[in-house]
Amino acid sequence: MSADGIGPGEALKHVLIFARRNLLHIKADPEQISGMTIQPLMFLVLFVYVFGGAISGSSQEYLQFALPGQMVMITSFIAFETGLGLSADFQRGLVDRFRSLPIARSAVITGRVLADGVRIVWGILILAAFGIIFGFRFENGVTGALGAMALASAFGMTLCWPMAYIGVRSKSPESVNTWGFLFVFPLIFASSVFVPTDSMPGWLASFANVNPFTLVSDAARGLMLGGAVAGPLTGSIGWMAAITVVFGALAVRRYRRRT
Repeated sequence: MSADGIGPGEALKHVLIFARRNLLHIKADPEQISGMTIQPLMFLVLFVYVFGGAISGSSQEYLQFALPGQMVMITSFIAFETGLGLSADFQRGLVDRFRSLPIARSAVITGRVLADGVRIVWGILILAAFGIIFGFRFENGVTGALGAMALASAFGMTLCWPMAYIGVRSKSPESVNTWGFLFVFPLIFASSVFVPTDSMPGWLASFANVNPFTLVSDAARGLMLGGAVAGPLTGSIGWMAAITVVFGALAVRRYRRRT
């Protein structure tokens, strides 16, 4: 029995209802599909064809390195929707209506994370499809490709929890953007998402090598292209478990206190 006096089965039902509610927003606003499709493609084209030649000497060679990291990076931007959506619900007074219903309080946040997981999977599939069109080769076969995409999707849903916490704490969507970028951007750029960590100064490489974005990107590269997988995958799972437990508890606790 949860703290709301609601059993696990009933709580799961509430989560799925809220996930469906958030997904129906896409149907009501088809422009969201365009944004979910164009944003991953835009980042892929810009980084590979604008910076690829300077970084690797060949855009095609850089594509092989960059695509796994791009999959990891794009999940962080899609995860912003979790914080922004929760902040908007508070702003519109919807949470006050939810509070009057006999529902599990955690269902509002968990349902939002689950729905945004669908957005994350869509973004990764778009990147993979256009990566193939641009000439990317999945050298480890279909199983490795699916494993890498599943890992990136799981990491994206993990990032939804810190974003949910920011969304519940923030007083406006503008604050979510500010704190969200401050949280995500240093982790993205001080990692192996764009370049190998051995090209960085020693002090920065030391941080980058334990950065969850590096571990997930390296594990995805190993799965997609061949190479070391066990070490970075173990580190990735550890980080994802820790982030989910800590920020999941903080987000739900803050939501209960705010409502």
